[in-house]
This record gives sequence, C-alpha cells and structure tokens, in this order.
Amino acid sequence: MSPRIFLTLAFTLLFPLTTLSAEAERRSTLAEQKSVAVTIYNDDLALVKDRRLVSLAAGENRLAFTEISALIRPETALLRSLSNPRDFAVLEQNFDFDLLTPETLLQKFVGKKVFVVRSHPTSGVDREDEAQVLSAQGGVVLKIGERIETGMPGRLAYPDVPENLRERPTLVTLLRSGTANPQDLELSYLTGGLSWQADYVAELSGNDDRLDLTGWVTLTNRSGSSYPKARLQLVAGDVHRAPREDFRVRAKAMPMAMMGAEAPMAEEALFEYHLYTLERPTTLADNQTKQVALLSASQIPVRKEFRLPGSDFYYLNSAGDLGQRLKVGVFIDFDNKEKQGLGIPLPKGVVRVYKLDSAGAAQFVGEDRIDHTPKNDRVRLKLGEAFDVTADKKQTDFKKLGSILRYKNVFEGAFEIRLKNAKTEAVTVKVVEPIPGDWEMVEESHPHHKEDAGNASWQIPIPAGGETVLTYRVRVRL
Repeated sequence: MSPRIFLTLAFTLLFPLTTLSAEAERRSTLAEQKSVAVTIYNDDLALVKDRRLVSLAAGENRLAFTEISALIRPETALLRSLSNPRDFAVLEQNFDFDLLTPETLLQKFVGKKVFVVRSHPTSGVDREDEAQVLSAQGGVVLKIGERIETGMPGRLAYPDVPENLRERPTLVTLLRSGTANPQDLELSYLTGGLSWQADYVAELSGNDDRLDLTGWVTLTNRSGSSYPKARLQLVAGDVHRAPREDFRVRAKAMPMAMMGAEAPMAEEALFEYHLYTLERPTTLADNQTKQVALLSASQIPVRKEFRLPGSDFYYLNSAGDLGQRLKVGVFIDFDNKEKQGLGIPLPKGVVRVYKLDSAGAAQFVGEDRIDHTPKNDRVRLKLGEAFDVTADKKQTDFKKLGSILRYKNVFEGAFEIRLKNAKTEAVTVKVVEPIPGDWEMVEESHPHHKEDAGNASWQIPIPAGGETVLTYRVRVRL
C-alpha cells in the first residue's frame, strides 16, 4: 500500500512529505543559510536579504526556497547568484502559501478516495474502509459503501500528500544554472509582518528641571518565519508606497524578550530618511517582540510649562460662563542637541516619563507620542492635567458694533480668567487664546504676546496658595 498520513480526532503527527515531484525538486532550508539581513521600515514593511550556499545541477533546476516569510510580497522577490551571476537565470517563480494542515489536506481530497481506519475497542486491531470525501465545509461528509456518514467515524488515512500543499511557505523557482558547483544565492523580497517602533523611558529629577532618557527599539515579528543572527537595520521616515490591496495579519499575544542595554545603534542619513544599524547580529524569532538599545542620555535640561488653552467660538457670540475648575495642562520640553547628550534624529514613538517619590520608588507620571524629530529640534511632551492648578473663565461683556469700513461684522468682548494655585510653590501658567478674524487687544490686565496671526498668549504668575485674575477686552473684525 502507498505511504499514508493518518489524522486522528485528538492529534496525529504528520509523516515527512512525499510528493510526486520531490525527486525533481531541490529544497533549500535554513541549514544552508550563510547570512540574513533584515531592514525594517515603518508601517509593517521589511526588506529581507537571505543568502544561502546551494548546490544546483548544470542546466534547468526546480529550486524550492523554504522557511521564508509567510507574508512575502511575491512580486518583489528577486533571486540572484552572487558567485556565478552571468550563468544564472530565473525562468519562473511561484509562491506556495497553501500550507499543510488537517483542514487543507481534507479539502484537497474532496471528491477523492480516502481510507477510514477504526480500531476494535477490545482487540485494538485496525480495520480499513474505503471512503469518498463528499464535502469538507463545516465538517466532513463521507460516502462509505452505500452509506453517507457525517463527522469522523474514525481516523482518516490519505494515500499521499497533494503536490501543492507545503508544510511551510515556499518560493519555488524554475532556473537555469551554468555550473554544478555550489553557489551563493541571495533571495531578496519585501514582506509584511515585521515592524518596529521607538519606545523611550525618561526619569524626571526632583525639581523637574533635568531628565534622564533611554531609547529602545521595539521589534515585532509576526511574519511566520525566524531570522537567526540577522544583520538588522531600521529606516525611520515616511516611505511612500504605491497603493495596493491591504491584508490583515492575525496577531497573537507575544512574549517580550528584553535585551541588555548595550552600545546604541549607529545612525546615518539615507535619502530623505534615517537609517539605524544594530552593531551586532540578533535573532528575530517568529511570534516574538524584543527590544534593543537605541540611545542613552542623562541630565538633559528640561522646561516645564503649565498651559491653559482656549477656544475661538466665544469671540463671536454672547457666551457668559465658560467653565469652572478648568484643567490646566502640564508639558515638558527639551532640545535634541548634542550638547544635551542627544543630537541624533529621534524616531517617532512613545515617551513614558517616571519620577521618584519620597521613598525612592519610580512612579509613572505620564506619556506622550512624538513624531520623527530631527537633530537640534525640540521635543515637547504633554504629561497630563495639573491637580492643584485650575481656572475659572467667563465672558463679562459682549457687543456687536456693526460694520466698520470694509468689515461687515465687528464684535467686542471682555473676559475674565481666574487662575488658582493650591500648590506650596508659585507657578506660572501660559494662557493661550485663539482669536478669529482681524483682532486687536483693547484692554488687558497683563501684557499679551501675539503668538501668530490667530493666537494671543499671556504668562500669568500665581503665588503659592493664591490666585491671579487675568482680564482683557478684544475687538474682532470679520
């Protein structure tokens, strides 16, 4: 009887594959891999360069390149010979992604003969009945003799494995080689399932004026393949990609493999992006998230700001009370400069900020997401809302003055902002008001700064345990 593969209701190991074309097909596995390089971009895109030492016959060969990414973009695959490029040509390539599972094996045998194997309950002797698979949708329907049976009446035995089922994703190429000597072959391709992001951990000093910053690169591999001892590079920037049909990746819970904080990654400019290279090889295992060190800097000068934002709607209408105990945002910012211990382009990511409490334990005080930040630019983080600093805001007067010259509508409004500070030290709050149209400040209790065409701001000092009242009148022309 032909070799068979048995499938039980519990679980049965699959015997090694045997296909009709196995003798004619040359399989290349990770055992032949000399090196692999992985360049990961933002937005679920990576470039893989897989180099293997492969023996081919002179003439035409059918080479199965196994253990590649399950999310490969086949149209981007390029196989070339590094040692014999002139006498090497790829004639055809196919990506086999129909993987061998109990379900796919059963589906391939719809309309074909299989064997139902049942064990005697006392003697344990197996009995085989020939059956025809009628359907594999939502279960199995079998024709055994003159009977139609549903469900699994026993174990199913298959006479062979269909040729187009693979135990793992495989790129099959038809190629012509001018030599039978072993060759260095490199397969390069774009794939999904590999992603990275920058994660930063910061610790504020006791006076909130200094910051220690550590940067990590968080790598996630859901591509369906592992990349042992890979040369890893990361590209930061928004690389344009031609629109294509999207695909979904089923994500599972991933274990976190933490790497020790070693030398930071080397950085260089690449076209209009930035390239980060890990100085040592690392293994990207399938279904794994790991972190590698990106940067480390200490005692970075920090500026802290309390900020009360406004709105533009109440400058054109009568509004009255505009809110009680309004939240005042807390921000910090620092400069990405070499003299501050930084000075490299920072990839976009999340900055999580901690601060030591009186017992010396680190407590989480907020986080914010930053975009790609060039060298010498400013990093600004919103950490939350102040508990002890609040504001009451109201409109104390509103007039519509009619039209003046080329302006059809002229409005004038007066406002009061009462800022309260329950802290034991004085603070300064930056009040920012977006004012529409052509505006001018008519009266004010504190001098304003015109941030830009549509924003006025005030720096308001508030004593410890006290309050300060900001009043102003503004005329708006539209």
